[in-house]
Amino acid sequence: MASGESSTHSLLSLLKPIPELATEEFHLFQTLVLRESGIHLGEKNRAMLVSRLWKRLRELKLHSFSSYYRRVKSDPQELVCMLDCICTNETHFFREPVTFEYLRTRIFPEWLAEADANKRRRKLRIWSAACSTGEEPFSLAMALLTYFPAAAGWDIEILGTDLSTKVLANASAGVWPAERLSDVPAEYQRKFLLRGFGQEQGKIKATDELRSIIRFQRLNLTEEPYGVGGSFDLIFCRNVLIYFQWETKIKVVDALGRYLAPNGYLFLGHAEGLHSVADKLQNVAPKVLRSPRASMSRHSPLSILQRRNREEKI
Repeated sequence: MASGESSTHSLLSLLKPIPELATEEFHLFQTLVLRESGIHLGEKNRAMLVSRLWKRLRELKLHSFSSYYRRVKSDPQELVCMLDCICTNETHFFREPVTFEYLRTRIFPEWLAEADANKRRRKLRIWSAACSTGEEPFSLAMALLTYFPAAAGWDIEILGTDLSTKVLANASAGVWPAERLSDVPAEYQRKFLLRGFGQEQGKIKATDELRSIIRFQRLNLTEEPYGVGGSFDLIFCRNVLIYFQWETKIKVVDALGRYLAPNGYLFLGHAEGLHSVADKLQNVAPKVLRSPRASMSRHSPLSILQRRNREEKI
């Protein structure tokens, strides 16, 4: 085919009318997405679903949402691609500055004092759940390496997880558009971020020091047990619970709380309306929960609602 014919064919493909998503088809996708990710798609999300899935239909040369649904059901890799399309991945460096201020003024001094008094190991494990393209775990890494340097004997490990393989690939690369720098304190820019030049101009890249303490893996927050290798001193799970139904929110917060080390902290997003969902955790600040000093069983629900559900099943 001549190049002109190829261009015309591509244009016609783009101009094909979007097939209708019937109510029955929407309900099928709605149920599937809820089961596989915990994300609830309401009627207001219908247009978004059509727009994002239509791209996959074009790429796979499928002509209906029913055929795409059958493809997703029979192909585990396409299921992952579908979830990548649906996930919303808005994030930026040092999001919700009050959160990082609380770390600097309350939690970091506490950890330093405990280490100086030999009440804490000089090892910190941090988990950034639903980390998207990595700005949150890299923000945490910059702050932690500043206050807890390896030269002082500190060992820091940060885990970033997300449901979307696409955003995790971007996070692992540690490269972002240079305009994202505006959210990063100048001191951290100089110390931890490299500016691109030549063909890489307009980009920033995390230093090897930052990248060396962070690892990424795909993880579905609605599926336990979590394969995260132990407990954490700090867990961030911000601005993802808003996409879950109430029962799923309780389940996820309950599960995350059980992965906290004694006296560990769980940070939730400011937009998430959760109050006292895990009554065995202490509310120490808005959207900040702390675990007891004594170790908790990973198999014992923290939420009174979860405990009631278990008792009713028994």
